[in-house]
Amino acid sequence: MKNLSIFIFLMCFSFGFSQNTPTGFSLQEAIDYALKNNRQAKNATRDIESAKQQKWETTATGLPQIDATINYQNFLKQQVSVIPAEFFGGQPGEFAEVVFGTKQNVAATATLNQLLFDGSYLVGLQSAKVFLEISENAKIKTDLEVRKAVINAYGNVLLSEENVKILESNIVVLQKNLDETTKIYENGLEEQESVEQLQITLSNVESSLNNVKRLKSIAYQMLNVTLGINYSASIELTDNLESLTLKNIDLSLLSENNDVTSTIDYQIAENDKVSKELLLKLEKTKALPSLSAFINGGYTAFDNDFVFLKSNTKWFGSSLLGLNLNVPIFSSGKRNAATQRAKINLEKAKDDLTETEQVLQLQIEKAKSDFKFAAEDYNNKKKNLALAERIEQKNQTKFFEGIASSFELRQAQTQLYTAQQELLQTMLDVINAKAELETVTNKISDN
Repeated sequence: MKNLSIFIFLMCFSFGFSQNTPTGFSLQEAIDYALKNNRQAKNATRDIESAKQQKWETTATGLPQIDATINYQNFLKQQVSVIPAEFFGGQPGEFAEVVFGTKQNVAATATLNQLLFDGSYLVGLQSAKVFLEISENAKIKTDLEVRKAVINAYGNVLLSEENVKILESNIVVLQKNLDETTKIYENGLEEQESVEQLQITLSNVESSLNNVKRLKSIAYQMLNVTLGINYSASIELTDNLESLTLKNIDLSLLSENNDVTSTIDYQIAENDKVSKELLLKLEKTKALPSLSAFINGGYTAFDNDFVFLKSNTKWFGSSLLGLNLNVPIFSSGKRNAATQRAKINLEKAKDDLTETEQVLQLQIEKAKSDFKFAAEDYNNKKKNLALAERIEQKNQTKFFEGIASSFELRQAQTQLYTAQQELLQTMLDVINAKAELETVTNKISDN
């Protein structure tokens, strides 16, 4: 009965896990899933929550603060004081030993503090707001990078899948050619070299297939890690490489203006400049006075014995209202040096912002160029594959008709296999180049 309960629990747990983690993903579903479950994306979300808490922490510094203290003292040996004995009717010149106060006392005090003016507090409020914006921009940047990583990983898996299919198909054709050539050779109508040439080609393709299968397993594991699931989980991709390629050949992005100020990298650099401006303002406010007020109240009890929990203990109350004014006067040039250092850092941030703007212009132009080349190269490689297929088919026909050598057939086959691999790679290049352009420009298309 106990084993049955454990079995039911494990079945329910497995069912719940399978419900939470999809096993089939289109590319868009993979992106959506990763943006919620990728570990970097989740930490970026946590950073925003942390920034919100820090913003309130800074705000609360200027709000009323209440502290309470309880102080209990028990003199193991009370201090003895001496006073002139004549105060008590004694002889002049003599001293009397006396003990002031009781052996035990308790003081309970509550204090209310309120900041009235502090320049650094006002700057702190502005800084907390900017820090939140920095965290939000970092989240956007992280999501863009996660999206690009998913597209790359997803494309690598599809590339591996297509590679396996093509190589397996090539092996079937090669094995058939080898069997037919071997029979012709055994009948004395073909040279042994022809058989050996086909054997070499078949062996190379089989080796490539084994390697691609290993790479496919690694590609799936990399995709799983990017999605934020267990690297060994079994998943299925519902998109295919060719359909994604055709969906991503959208050259409209090439005609859009390069407004670098709308990119997340520019906004992050601008956040850095604003933060340096606030640091400079903070250093300047340190030369201003600060003012705070406080009010406290408390009760104190005295006795030689511990009677402070009894209802008849006599407590003496007290209360105090006050102001604290702190005026910086002289710091031996420390504040001035800190202000000048803040000015230098601000100038550096301004130059970094200008540099970022220039670099982004170049990155966008390069990303557009790479995307345009990838689209053109895809169309070119598609034509090349069609030509390579016709050439290989003709050479295969010529070979079995005895008017082409095995070397010529092998050369045509090698050319065909290269064209197949190049076309697959250009498909992946189109997808990745589009993702790179969207990441740099911070413009995500609907495709």
